[in-house]
Amino acid sequence: MTLDPSLVAQTRNLLGRARTAARRLAIASTAEKNAFLASVGEQLHARTPAILAANAVDVARASDRGRNPAFIDRLTLTHARLQGLADAVAEIAALADPVGAITRGSRRPNGLEVHQVRIPLGVIGIVYESRPNVTIDAGCLCIKAGNAVVLRGGSDAAESNAVFLQILRDALTENGLPSDAALAPATPGHQGIAALVSQVGGLDVIIPRGGTKLIDAVNEWARVPVIQHYQGVCHVYVDASADVTRAAEIVVNAKAQRPGVCNAMEALLVDAAIAADALVPLASALQGAGVEVRGCTRAVAICAGQTPVPLTAATPADRGREFLELICLLEVVDGVDGAIAHIAQHGSGHTEAILTRDLARSREFTAAVDASCVVVNASTRFNDGGCLGLGAEIGISTTKLHAYGPMGLEALTTQKFVILGEGHVRT
Repeated sequence: MTLDPSLVAQTRNLLGRARTAARRLAIASTAEKNAFLASVGEQLHARTPAILAANAVDVARASDRGRNPAFIDRLTLTHARLQGLADAVAEIAALADPVGAITRGSRRPNGLEVHQVRIPLGVIGIVYESRPNVTIDAGCLCIKAGNAVVLRGGSDAAESNAVFLQILRDALTENGLPSDAALAPATPGHQGIAALVSQVGGLDVIIPRGGTKLIDAVNEWARVPVIQHYQGVCHVYVDASADVTRAAEIVVNAKAQRPGVCNAMEALLVDAAIAADALVPLASALQGAGVEVRGCTRAVAICAGQTPVPLTAATPADRGREFLELICLLEVVDGVDGAIAHIAQHGSGHTEAILTRDLARSREFTAAVDASCVVVNASTRFNDGGCLGLGAEIGISTTKLHAYGPMGLEALTTQKFVILGEGHVRT
């Protein structure tokens, strides 16, 4: 992509401001950063009417554009969701500050002391779509970890994001920290993203969160390291030894509790050994929760005339698909090996689950399946920073370098060596 030189210059200026702010943030005390977080929490409450008014504009525009219900759900803010956001900010404040922590120390035979110390990454870029809460979550996490953050949200959430960005900047200023530690590019569209992610020396890392088109575009244009928060094609495998009644409760939770999020189940795999008995109660439970179940040939044949609603026949395009709505694939597989093979071919490295009463089977599954989180006898919805004890997360990385899974504070730092000598010279 050929970029407008004036846009490139504008982006470089923005990133230069962020770099200057990052140097101050890197040496900010924990007390300063926590005071900033307290101010953000207070302003989320104080500005609730303005936030909801801005969000109503975004939601109305998205509705006019014909966005689907799951998209609208991700975009919508409510009093309860704002309270949850404020609670997450308070949780971040309560977390230990990783910056300056010594992770390893030793005295070498020559008397040198060698330490490894956690330091901020520097300037982090976040590119995301219809989730305005990311502005607060990502901004607060990056700043608590001593980083400046450049927040490039999608146009669907433009009004909400603008209010949230101002809250971050005001809270920084109020506590003696540089407001440029939280910035947003002004240029919309692909040109703006390409200009941002191509600036070597401007960003230390870019984290894209959104659909496959967005992430593929960032990967194509980026000249800085990318940590992908790719799609969540999450599977639940029901083993031959599973308790089917309990399995039905888990799969309904995994799919229907909040279908528009990345850790929702998109495909249910059932061992062929129990398919004749298990498919109907599992499919019926999902249909009862409003889920359209798209079955493989074997599943459609077994459920014909037995489920409240006949299964829709799955197409090849339904395998490996992130529906993000009340639709899921139902596939009959040949044992745990069939499940592992299916996931290897169609999974996205996000979250995979096995429901079983066989300990050996669960160990085989967890060892063989490559995903950022592998779950045994629980919902895929637990792959979440808060549920895993990390506090708020910046997202769930499906890239193995340098983080895999939910990214909390530690994942937003790196490490440097510090050597303490007493006049040592190398011979």
